[in-house]
Amino acid sequence: MDITAQDVINTIEENLASINSIEGKKYIEIAFFGGSFTAIEKSLRQSLCKIAHTYLKEGRINGIRCSTRPDCIDDEILKELKEYGFTAIELGVQSTDDEVLLKSGRGHNSKATFYASKLIKEYGFSLGLQMMIGLLGDTYEKSIKTAKDIISLKPDCVRVYPTLVIKDTHLYDMMQNGTYTPITLDYTVKILAEILDMFYKEKINVIRVGLQTTDEVNEKTVTGPYHPAIRELAEGEIFKNKIEKFILENNLKNTKIIIFASSRNISKISGQNKKNSRYFYQKYKIKTKYVTDNTLTGLNLKIQKAD
Repeated sequence: MDITAQDVINTIEENLASINSIEGKKYIEIAFFGGSFTAIEKSLRQSLCKIAHTYLKEGRINGIRCSTRPDCIDDEILKELKEYGFTAIELGVQSTDDEVLLKSGRGHNSKATFYASKLIKEYGFSLGLQMMIGLLGDTYEKSIKTAKDIISLKPDCVRVYPTLVIKDTHLYDMMQNGTYTPITLDYTVKILAEILDMFYKEKINVIRVGLQTTDEVNEKTVTGPYHPAIRELAEGEIFKNKIEKFILENNLKNTKIIIFASSRNISKISGQNKKNSRYFYQKYKIKTKYVTDNTLTGLNLKIQKAD
């Protein structure tokens, strides 16, 4: 079914009514997502831009955001978006490895990503970059290199998506005939932990990890490393790595350690079903005690050996 201008207006009005019922200061955006916005037919794109711009002029929203492909960005497009008051553009980078891009049928190379990112920032837009791990031809090293390249582009935000396989897609057919194997959840958690830790250290805002659960996307409808709380699993792995580093540096065994962290992080540190706590006891015979300290922000923690 084709989406009409009235459909868009109805959706915006419904969401604004819901948002305005919530008290407190809010930053409200209209976002054109789910495809390459700058690649759609020009008259349709401009009609949607005009709708969003009207809400911006009326002061009912604070910004306009869209997602698109790196090879669908140029001066003409950016001038148009600027005129309509767009504030943020997100690029589906996926990978900066040309072999992965080619095998995935992306239709552009890594140069397009670097060029488009530079141009977007020059025009004064907020830049968002989206990457995927586990694409056809991807490796641990290639994903880490992509994360490093993204950091070098100094984005304002990033999204990280593990590759999932959905029925009735080309990737699903490849999985069926054995030419593509989805990455495992354990592998995904380990590489996500490293990538997220890199972004956090550079103070890059990670606004999404993994696809949001919907009727179409859940553990029953996809194959691959899907988990509704995959970010928490990855952050639990970051904590596990920090604690293990402390254990090894201090040559600890057969003892007890006290771990201080904010209340929101205690469950992550312990791990899902206390997985991390069991790991430290089984490998090092170390018992762990967790103490709330809400002066510790972010993923910071303190560790000390129990007396």
